[in-house]
Amino acid sequence: MNMKKTRVLMFGWEFPPHITGGLGTACRGLTSGLFKLEQTEVIFVIPKVFGDENPGTVVLLGANKVRVNKKEFEFFENQDKMEVMEIDSPLVPYLNAEEFWTLKSKKYTRQTRFIQTNEGYEVDFQGGYSGDLYDEIKKYAVVAEVIAGDQHFDVIHAHDWLTFPAAIAAKKVSGKPLVVHVHATEFDRTGENVNTRIYSIEREGMENADHVIAVSGLTKRTIIEKYGIPASRVSVVYNAVEPVEGPTPVKTGKILKDKIITFLGRITFQKGPEYFIEAAALVLRKMRNVRFVMAGSGDLLNTMVLRVAELGIADRFHFTGFLTSDDVHQLLKMTDVFVMPSVSEPFGIVPLEAMQFNVPVIISHQSGVSEIIEHAIKIDFWDTLAMADAIYGLLNYNALARHFSSEGKHEVDCLEWTHAARQVAGIYRMLLNLNS
Repeated sequence: MNMKKTRVLMFGWEFPPHITGGLGTACRGLTSGLFKLEQTEVIFVIPKVFGDENPGTVVLLGANKVRVNKKEFEFFENQDKMEVMEIDSPLVPYLNAEEFWTLKSKKYTRQTRFIQTNEGYEVDFQGGYSGDLYDEIKKYAVVAEVIAGDQHFDVIHAHDWLTFPAAIAAKKVSGKPLVVHVHATEFDRTGENVNTRIYSIEREGMENADHVIAVSGLTKRTIIEKYGIPASRVSVVYNAVEPVEGPTPVKTGKILKDKIITFLGRITFQKGPEYFIEAAALVLRKMRNVRFVMAGSGDLLNTMVLRVAELGIADRFHFTGFLTSDDVHQLLKMTDVFVMPSVSEPFGIVPLEAMQFNVPVIISHQSGVSEIIEHAIKIDFWDTLAMADAIYGLLNYNALARHFSSEGKHEVDCLEWTHAARQVAGIYRMLLNLNS
């Protein structure tokens, strides 16, 4: 007996290869896991499709491709099936400021909204995180409402605060249950110096949700304590890691004889890059045949470069900037120790990727991934002495490094996205049963 598949309208902000962090990677992993379970069909909406994405198991729909003035438009669901969507919305598109004021002078109902389009009557989106982000969020919500008004689906699933207004708009139109997936909160990104506007968007999204998914127990506690969401409406679903394509990665072709210690992530407050640098200076007092690599970009990059210079360790420290997926894999093949000293990390997928490459890892207690990984050295982000000791130990005691390398690889190979997908599918069924 075939079970009817749950049709999910899922809102995200990025999709590989156009990603800036772990959000897009997690979305692809989860949707791949849902596909393997054969219980769901996912339409994954993002503000802008660039054309070089490989959606694989999902229907990838760019809000920038929705023609808001048409009664219908078409898109391929797969290679042999075409779906037609009927659009009927109280939107009035306009091309320029002059046309806008001409339209405003005419009589329209109160429900009518005006939205600027290009000559193809599509809404332009920047994509990513540049430009007027709040304007992008508002436009995304408007187009999401248009899509949801006609599309057939059972449940709405939204990833992080940027998509919450779009998901709320879709819920208002359709009446379908809403799941919001919290990968990070404003408290993770900024500590206690929260942006109140972002906090309000996050809270509104969680309050409108029928259920909230947190990526760790740490995140669940924040949602309950800082946003006032009842514990009964919050479930923890841990992330996983996608298998590395091809044979098991082997550490070959190291150009340098020096040991390499790697930090990989956004260079921002949340990731604790300054603690990595302070620990590096301590290690370099004891041994010189090491090089420290800080891979990534972010608002603290220039500050970190200056701090490395002040400590006099620039000859042993390297900044790579943002790396592509292939470059990340090459770096991990060369890495001897991976460090994630995050101040507040809701989860943290990168250590799992490092473990796939047989790299021993050091992670902070303040990371969600520390809740599920046993074979990693765990320290407090602020304890640079402990961090330096851990780095020194892994570099100088081969038995210790081999233990964390082999056991860590075995452990991470058991973390599959189908486990997370099974929990998410269960949440869908619970909500649909409640609404039936």
